[in-house]
Order: sequence, then C-alpha cells, then structure tokens
Amino acid sequence: MSKIIKKIKSFIIGVLMLIFFIFALSMTMLLLNYNKYGLTQFGDTTFVIINDKIASETFKKGDLVFVDSQKLTDLELGEEIFVYRVNSDGTVRVELGKVGQVYLEEDAVAFENGDIFSNQFVIGTADEIYNDIGTYLAIIESKWGFLFIVLVPCLLIFIYELYALIVEIKYGADEMD
Repeated sequence: MSKIIKKIKSFIIGVLMLIFFIFALSMTMLLLNYNKYGLTQFGDTTFVIINDKIASETFKKGDLVFVDSQKLTDLELGEEIFVYRVNSDGTVRVELGKVGQVYLEEDAVAFENGDIFSNQFVIGTADEIYNDIGTYLAIIESKWGFLFIVLVPCLLIFIYELYALIVEIKYGADEMD
C-alpha cells in the first residue's frame, strides 16, 4: 500500500514541478522579449499594461492590452492609439490618445489634444483586452516579483534535489523513504 502512495506522491510532485517550470519558462520568455522601451513585444504585437495614467473608459487599470502596430495610412481620425513618450531623462512611458491628424510627409501623428509623435514612437491600436491580467503580469515581470516567484523557488528545488542525490548516494534509496 505504501508503494502506491509513494508513486502517487511522486506523480503529483512531478506534475506540480512541470507546471512550475512551464510557468517559469513562459515568464522568462516574456522578459527576454522586452523591446527597447521596456515592454514585451512579439513581432508586431506589444503587451501594454494599463496603469492609472492611461486608464480610460475603454481600458481599465490592471488590463493587459495586446496592441498591434499600424501603418500611418491605416490610422483613422478619432481612433485610440498607444504611443511611447520618451522624457528628457530617458524614462519612457506609454500614453493613450485619439488620432487628431496624420502627417504622412513628416511620418508623424497628432493627438486631438495637439501632441505630435513620430511614427517610431507609435505602438499601435488595441487588438485584444484581458481584464485584470495586467496587474498579475506587472507583479511577475517586476524585478522582485520574478526573484521571489521564479528564481527563489528554482533555487530551493535545486537545493532539495542536490540534498536528495547526496542522501541517496550516501545511504541508498531506502533511507529517504
């Protein structure tokens, strides 16, 4: 009877470790795909996490928005677009605004409030919105979140496996059970 319980325990631990490592690998891929402005980007899709400063009627704080890049010729007046604003100190923040004018010759777009952005700073338009997922992703992608949610558990698993290997080598497999 105890051998069956040990096998079930081993199976459950294996499944949990597999789920954790898939999660850790996914989060690492998100972090490795940061663009030069500090947002996760896969091809033409950028992941934007909505914060207080860019929340609107359409996008609520904590939403994760998949933003697809757009050509200037495809933008329509009044359409909401996301852009990067690079401050003089080098910090970058995402802004949301409605297209007021498109300047094809200057390769720029203007918001209805008059702010003008070069095409290189235009992220694009929203494609998909995932409510409240952005809050969790922001925590996981933060330095401390990644450290405590991914790296520390990996270290603990490594130490445990190393301990189990040493015990098995020194005392044999029966001593650990």
